[in-house]
Amino acid sequence: MILRDMKVALNLDYFQMGLIATANFIGYLTLATIGGALASKYGSRKVISLSALVMGVTMILTGLSNSFIEVLVWRFITGLGNGGAYLPAMALPSIWFAMKLRGRATGYVSAGIGVGFALAGIIVPPILISYGEAGWRFAWFYLGAVLLVIALIDSLFLRNKPEDVGLKPLGLEEGEVRSGGGGSSLRWGLVYKSKEIWMVGLVYFMYGFSYIIYVTFFSAYLEEVFMWSKEAAGGLWFIVGLLSILSGIIWGWVSDVLGRKYGMALAYAVLALSYVLYALAIPPYGLYASALIFGIAAWSIPTVAVVAAADYVGPELRSAAAGFVTLFFGIGQAIGPAVGGFAIEATKVFANAFYIASLVAFIGALGSLLLKKPPAK
Repeated sequence: MILRDMKVALNLDYFQMGLIATANFIGYLTLATIGGALASKYGSRKVISLSALVMGVTMILTGLSNSFIEVLVWRFITGLGNGGAYLPAMALPSIWFAMKLRGRATGYVSAGIGVGFALAGIIVPPILISYGEAGWRFAWFYLGAVLLVIALIDSLFLRNKPEDVGLKPLGLEEGEVRSGGGGSSLRWGLVYKSKEIWMVGLVYFMYGFSYIIYVTFFSAYLEEVFMWSKEAAGGLWFIVGLLSILSGIIWGWVSDVLGRKYGMALAYAVLALSYVLYALAIPPYGLYASALIFGIAAWSIPTVAVVAAADYVGPELRSAAAGFVTLFFGIGQAIGPAVGGFAIEATKVFANAFYIASLVAFIGALGSLLLKKPPAK
């Protein structure tokens, strides 16, 4: 929603817009690679809080930027904070809950993503309009301020593991114990040498590549091709965010019942359908159908993929496993916007970016079916 106003103010083209989004996700990729390991060593509470602080400060600095290079640098550093905050947060339910409840528990955490997207859909457009040409700057200022508040809340209320407050993971049967050793003897090779976790990462890559094309160019597509107003585009995005609040919970439950591989394959099929419908934009309801379908499955893969990776290792390595597969997700996020932006500029057909996203999501569905069942212990 902000990119198009930045494009006009800073005289950017769509390829540069894609590069700005890519810089953010390269930063995300950089810290997501080690964010899980840092959380395992120093605790999720410290890593998440500090990362949220970095995000808040650099969002404000993005609003103060006057050139493409400045925006590129600050979005990169925001991405660093994003990787450090998101990954350990998504891995926490795998530490606090037994295997049979992890999908649903992680789904509840991912509901926060939907809340954020929904709020952005109704808050950002009025800011852009109220402040005129400087609207995009104030949008970043407000978002940065929110992140600073979130950083404080994180530092006050997050806890690293149930044992810190005298509890055990919820869902353990009587006499059942957690697998794996203690944090003092972390066996990182179990994560990085696991073929199963590598496969989860490759599947997760397909999501990062495809969904980010849809998200990055969602509003620009409506405004440039179909001449929608900012309020109309923001209204549709609000619906997407509203629906996505439940997407992680729904698909986490599906993965608990059907298994991770079938849950991800089904979710990918739904996402691929939403992308192709957006490209086709069949009148009069094609765009709405796409948004509704995407909202229902928006955070399905992040919820299930993180849990799937965690299922293969003991509790002390779950943040590290989640971090490792998120490396692949981050690579996909870094490449996707640039490829989508290049496709738009090269062919002058906006829909081609969404066709590419649909094809990659379909490949993700096929890859999901190749995942092996994790050990019962």
